[in-house]
Amino acid sequence: MRNLELGNKFTRKEIHSIFSPDTKFSPGAGYWGIQGMIKVPAREGDWVFIVTIGQHQGDHFFDESITEDGVLSWQSQPRLNLSSDTIKSLINHDDRINNIYLFFREKKDEPYKYLGRLGYLTHDSERENPVYFQWQLLDWDVEESFIKTIGFELAPNKKFIAEKPFESKKNQLIFENKPEKTRNSGTTTHEFRSRKTPDYGLKDSKNRKLGLEGELLVLNQEKDYLRQKNRDDLADKVLHTSVVEGDGAGYDIKSFDYEGNIKYIEVKTTRSSANTSFFISPNELEFSKQNKNHYFLYRLYEYQIDTSSSKAYILEGDLSDQINITPTQFKAHIK
Repeated sequence: MRNLELGNKFTRKEIHSIFSPDTKFSPGAGYWGIQGMIKVPAREGDWVFIVTIGQHQGDHFFDESITEDGVLSWQSQPRLNLSSDTIKSLINHDDRINNIYLFFREKKDEPYKYLGRLGYLTHDSERENPVYFQWQLLDWDVEESFIKTIGFELAPNKKFIAEKPFESKKNQLIFENKPEKTRNSGTTTHEFRSRKTPDYGLKDSKNRKLGLEGELLVLNQEKDYLRQKNRDDLADKVLHTSVVEGDGAGYDIKSFDYEGNIKYIEVKTTRSSANTSFFISPNELEFSKQNKNHYFLYRLYEYQIDTSSSKAYILEGDLSDQINITPTQFKAHIK
């Protein structure tokens, strides 16, 4: 049996033998023989998706694709709606705890290629029967040479475009209120169709150049503000701590308000929307608790690379009171 490795090809019978070896496989019948959504036995919350492009069920044709950024557009069975327990489970899927395995092919009578695990991105909150989803291929961080061998055409990327793109001047920071929308609330049909946005939270967290550009924008904003308040003495003391000391201080910039009170500023930057998740270290979180009267998180979003400008909102004080924190792994010791 071939291992479940990215790019390996499998028949339905071979997929069944991996996930349900103790049950009988019936070609062209049963869950493993015909279904596109299959629960993994004895593993609550784990699924196998088996997808063939261009399939139809009755009068419904499935329109599914994968973008160059690894965003899968996928539809449930037509009988399912937004109130279905299965759909609710998929919307609340937590890829840190459970897995959805994707097997994908372009033509009938071909084996399915394993393309890795899926993470929820969004769903269309206005359409049902079927319900429309976008998933992030979590293992898509692969070489371009691999993408060229997958055997079917990838859809072009649809980068994030704000519903109302802001017109900015060079090096401009526009402050707005923090967003209220939650991650799993879905999107409108228009928004769902108009873009397929990958998980920029993860991508941007690894983009040191983008992070530095965001910090420099805030750094210069702080200095300009103090100079406008005739506090050149304080502006000259603003320090880019993450450059001088590295990332271990718990904040990126040491600044001041016009009265001379210290400000510890952490900057998180994304090219995507205000609702995009961001990563925070235990050190940063603890520092915000210990310095809650002086701590500020500047969340930059819709960052425009060509003008070095961005929208932003600010979280002030102890971050643990203002954000939902999702652990990605634990460090363990024997009791």
